[in-house]
Amino acid sequence: RYFLVGSNPAETKYRVLKIDRTEPKDLVIIDDKHVYTQQEVRELLGRLDLGNRTKMGQKGSSGLSRAVSAFGIVGFVRFLEGYYIVLITKRRKMADIGGHAIYKIEDTNMIYIPNDSVRVSHPDEARYLRIFQNVDLSSNFYFSYSYDLSHSLQYNLTVLRMPLETLKTETTQTRQESFDIFEDEGLSTQGGSGIFGICSKPYEKYVWNAKLLEAVRGAVHRDWLLYIIHGFCGQSKLLIYGRPIYVTLIARRSSKFAGTRFLKRGANCEGDVANEVETEQILYDASVMSFSAGSYSSYVQVRGSVPLYWSQDISTMMPKPPITLDQADPYAHVAALHFDQMLQRFGSPIIILNLVKEREKRKHERILSEELVAAVTYLNQFLPPEHAIIYIPWDMAKYTKSKLCNVLDRLNVIAESVVKKTGFFVNRPDSYCSILRPDEKWNELGGCVVSTGRLQTGVLRTNCVDCLDRTNTAQFMVGKCALAYQLYSLGLIDKPNLQFDTDAVRLFEELYEDHGDTLSLQYGGSQLVHRVKTYRKIAPWTQHSKDIMQTLSRYYSNAFSDADRQDSINLFLGVFKPAEGKPHLWELPTDFYLHHKNTLSLSQTRQSYTYWWTTGVLKHLPLPFDEVTCAENRRKMTVKKFHKYEEEIDIHNEFFRPYELSSFDETFCLAMTNSTRDFMPKNVGIDPSPFTVRKPDETGKSVLGNKNNREETVLQRKTAASAPPPPSEEAVSSSSEDDSGTDKEDEGAVSQRSTPVKVTDAGDNTKITENVVQSTKDVYGVNLSDIPSEDDLAIYARFVQLGQSQHKHDKGSQQFCSKHPLDKVINLIPISSFSQDNIYEVQPPRADRKSIEIFHAHIQAGRGNMQPLGRDNFLMYREYIRNRYM
Repeated sequence: RYFLVGSNPAETKYRVLKIDRTEPKDLVIIDDKHVYTQQEVRELLGRLDLGNRTKMGQKGSSGLSRAVSAFGIVGFVRFLEGYYIVLITKRRKMADIGGHAIYKIEDTNMIYIPNDSVRVSHPDEARYLRIFQNVDLSSNFYFSYSYDLSHSLQYNLTVLRMPLETLKTETTQTRQESFDIFEDEGLSTQGGSGIFGICSKPYEKYVWNAKLLEAVRGAVHRDWLLYIIHGFCGQSKLLIYGRPIYVTLIARRSSKFAGTRFLKRGANCEGDVANEVETEQILYDASVMSFSAGSYSSYVQVRGSVPLYWSQDISTMMPKPPITLDQADPYAHVAALHFDQMLQRFGSPIIILNLVKEREKRKHERILSEELVAAVTYLNQFLPPEHAIIYIPWDMAKYTKSKLCNVLDRLNVIAESVVKKTGFFVNRPDSYCSILRPDEKWNELGGCVVSTGRLQTGVLRTNCVDCLDRTNTAQFMVGKCALAYQLYSLGLIDKPNLQFDTDAVRLFEELYEDHGDTLSLQYGGSQLVHRVKTYRKIAPWTQHSKDIMQTLSRYYSNAFSDADRQDSINLFLGVFKPAEGKPHLWELPTDFYLHHKNTLSLSQTRQSYTYWWTTGVLKHLPLPFDEVTCAENRRKMTVKKFHKYEEEIDIHNEFFRPYELSSFDETFCLAMTNSTRDFMPKNVGIDPSPFTVRKPDETGKSVLGNKNNREETVLQRKTAASAPPPPSEEAVSSSSEDDSGTDKEDEGAVSQRSTPVKVTDAGDNTKITENVVQSTKDVYGVNLSDIPSEDDLAIYARFVQLGQSQHKHDKGSQQFCSKHPLDKVINLIPISSFSQDNIYEVQPPRADRKSIEIFHAHIQAGRGNMQPLGRDNFLMYREYIRNRYM
């Protein structure tokens, strides 16, 4: 057997999975549904070790040996023999949203489950394994233990704000059919100390390991299930006079109809389109961490292929193969299914920005425009006018060639009108200053205004032919416009406008270029050919030769390696399932039948040609149906009651890890890209505001030595797909006999590291540090000592050790009973008379009745109205006279 022992980050609670290795083809997993303490799991492993030794009493022959240490399970997969388990063995922290860490997978391990004694070998197994491993899980796959990456921030925070009455009814319903019989123990008698936690189902479209977890989803506790997304995740810190604002970009690539550039075009019969990516920009004030007290804002936009049946034949070996429409679709059936999905997830209005060429000598891209216009016109006949799909055609290529037109100015006008229609999400009401000094643009903003802030309703859907270069620039301009509104809504700028060549926009542009390069590599096989600088017409001449190289790289990839990559994706996503007697994956002439289910079987229910939307969607527009509180959506949620001291909901300990010896050099927030360090010019006397326009050559990056070095650095940072593996968290393995199996140095407690952004030679290191970081004497006028003395370090180490032992003792002895022991121990008193005090609001102190009476008496005395003296006053005065004069 294999035993999987999983723990929480503090290593105080454990769960155990048993995997049977005697079954040659079936997967037998037993979850014993019990939560173990550290002591209990140690005893369990000790008993298993003793019971499985070959000769009793022989210390050398261990009955239990550790196979691998990991950070999570990607899933279970089977080809023609038995099952494999895929484990994450290295991870790297990429972003942080409200204290919830987002990790990138750096390395994985595939382990064959059945024993060699029962293994039934198959000649084609090795080839399937090689194809499966061709999907590089270490390039741009992300996961989080506590944050749902498949949903937008708006959805996650809207779910958190569900009415408490709804939650209570849900809890009573789910309690009877609760999966874990030990979970709710001791909570019923707690009274007001319980806290409700909500866990929603992930959005399957953006989950890439859904099929890999299918075999175990019903058999194990939900804590074992780790959902991964594919795409891009980047985070940078914008310092506004020292106030940290985190700008995060998350791109989720759809797992439906996924594939490579020329092999996946248009849409399938279910309305899923090729190269569909949802990009979300999240902005939040990092000085306040929690979702309930902090300020969070997000804006979502989508890219995706034109939703029609179309393709390009690559057998002709032409750089631009002709576009062919494969099926006539007079009732826009595919487009209807696609826009129905979008109405459910984003609400209305859906705005289509179509960037394909309108004027061509030979009709090529225009074929798509004409069909798309016809489809949108047909579908809009049946929608209410206020929720109609808005179509904006704009030939970006024609404008780029014209010397008179500025492409980005025109895009800026489109961006402004789009953001005004959709609005954006912010989780706090409008600032008082925006009511006092109203801005014209702000008052015209769309979306939905609620008591807790604003909601984005509707979405922009951008497309060109490939949805790569032109689309990325258009999305950047819309994102830049939305960023200005987001900063304004958090009270950080006085007008919702951002200009080019400011530190804030440079930082945002670099994030978007990384995002564009990564998505372009995944779909097209090369980095971006045309960048924002190309369209601004400020790109250097050397850029043209690079563009030619990227075009050749893209052509080579499309011609020679895309077919293998497509096979790998089909196998990884479970689109193709190997079976005895069926043709093998490499024997199929095409994968058309795998992605278009209606070619193999006709569906029984046919969609209406006029009422093409799902029932219930129109009733709630402009709000998205997925975010509305209704019975159907409540079924997607699991509600659980926690004790207020439970670690699972203690975000402070999870984020700050107070009982871990931490080093500043390895702290994620110090290593991430920083507007002051990486973009602000280093000249003395420069305005430190990130919203000041700089000269084009003025930037913090100029300190990185010569030009080639700088370009190398940016290139190495661009995408993790081509970069060498950076220093990452690696699980430490040891045998199960040692106590270190559950000790501090084990995998769960390895400190969270991140790769510094700058990649330079070791020789230049000291010089760079001197240039990049100003001395404390220059900044504050005082010099701090370089490093703490040995005595201070020893005291700190002793303090950490003491904290660790105390922490383990406390947690080990914790048992939930009717009266919680921590209720008496922990009694936090604010060091202030103010009941609620944070950076946004201050409440006046409450004075008791006696103090108010004394104050009133004092005021009256000042006006000459003396109060009659009582007996106590006379006695006090007599005592005073006696002590003073007698």
